[in-house]
Amino acid sequence: MSEGKVTKKGKALYDYQLEDIKRIFTCYDKNEPSYNLLYQLPTGGGKTVIFSEIARQFIEKTGKKVLILTHRIELSRQTSGMLQEFGVHNKVINSQVKELPDQNKFQCFVAMVETLNNRLQDDKWKLENLGLVIIDEAHYNSFVKLLKYFVECRILGVTATPLSSNVNIRMKDHYKELITGYGIPNLIEKGFLAKATTYSYEVGLGSLKVGINGDYTVKSSQELYTNEEMRSKLLYAYEQRAKNKKTLIFNNGIDTSKFVYETFRNAKYDIRHLDNTNTKKQREEILQWFHTKPNAIITSVGILTTGFDEPSIETIILNRATRSLALYFQMVGRGSRIYKDKKTFDIIDLGNNAARFGLWSNEVDWQKIFRNPSYFLENIISDSDIEKLFKYIMPDEIRSEFPNTEELEFDVKTTYDNVLKVGKKSQEVIDLAIEHHAKMLLDNSEDLAEALRKFRLLDESIKDIVRRFSYCIANSTRNFRDWLIDDFKTKLRKIILSEF
Repeated sequence: MSEGKVTKKGKALYDYQLEDIKRIFTCYDKNEPSYNLLYQLPTGGGKTVIFSEIARQFIEKTGKKVLILTHRIELSRQTSGMLQEFGVHNKVINSQVKELPDQNKFQCFVAMVETLNNRLQDDKWKLENLGLVIIDEAHYNSFVKLLKYFVECRILGVTATPLSSNVNIRMKDHYKELITGYGIPNLIEKGFLAKATTYSYEVGLGSLKVGINGDYTVKSSQELYTNEEMRSKLLYAYEQRAKNKKTLIFNNGIDTSKFVYETFRNAKYDIRHLDNTNTKKQREEILQWFHTKPNAIITSVGILTTGFDEPSIETIILNRATRSLALYFQMVGRGSRIYKDKKTFDIIDLGNNAARFGLWSNEVDWQKIFRNPSYFLENIISDSDIEKLFKYIMPDEIRSEFPNTEELEFDVKTTYDNVLKVGKKSQEVIDLAIEHHAKMLLDNSEDLAEALRKFRLLDESIKDIVRRFSYCIANSTRNFRDWLIDDFKTKLRKIILSEF
């Protein structure tokens, strides 16, 4: 397929977009008038452009009106502006619009879900001559309650991720068919999206709790991501991979984002915090600063996952874990736009998200997920299984402190198997690991002070040994692991003190 453009009313459409529009109209033409259709295209593929052109063509072909539903006021404004570019005369139904005496003057209406729901509950309120309802970000389950008002209209749901935000609501129960557009790999290959490099930093997520919506709770996430270790890991990852690059950080919880803000400020980095409590003026000022400053950093909470387009972003940091595939793609997608000389961007993952869902640029079988969402959700790799794959790699600067030890790694699994084979208790594994670390310290230290200094360097190594041992004995509770780490360190310290 060629990548040429076709212009309609001053707006460019690519061949793949025109092809998808044709497929959508063909599907509607061969089915009954009240056919519910779902269309999937990745973030950055131009969904708003596509459904604006669909609205234009539908009005032109049928003479009927179009309603476009969004879940945020910013999206309503953006959609209205795009429709104007296509020559579609439209009206935004917001909280100030109480009645529609002038509805015959407009071809199209754009409305937020809650506002329209409130209006439609009034029997006096009715949209006349309506033929098509387009639902933007259709994976949000808040739209479902409105479908009963439009049973005689064609419905077109549009989303990057055809998987409901509510684990108990299946999109296939409300849409009869899914049409998928270009996938992310194709859009990257054709030069429509930037190529991503993912850097994953392993994080123990055993303390996180899953809420009724199927995702990790804000409370448990904030307890993990505001601790000193995680803040240090975030700052280290930024300095290693994203320093002096325009960076957007996603967090789960306002407190976490504020902690991130203070952490970066204390490290003398120029950063802004943004959440849904900011005023419209504050938000506009922060986003304008972010747009114009080359190495700007924003730490945010959810608010920038949709309805936000800043193509100059060079790095996305996921300073959170999520079990929502839709949210994962939305967050990463904020960095995927092509911009001037920018053809690539980086993803720093501090929530094991790439291990859970796969790389952002991997091909996804959306048809299979649409047909059987429960199968997908039930087979998401668990955090404990992800952690079993973790492997601690001792940094070179620590490794250089132990030049007299040839083998620095302690093989927990092999030692565990050997211990059980000869009929000994599993605790023997920890005792052997303590002996191994004691010998490392004794062989590479001249005196007690040096040994104690190097003892502190082995903190991550000890945690890793305990973590892998806990999986061997099927006891990976947080309390048990914390106790075992403390016990390991106490015994190791006693050996050092006695030897010097």
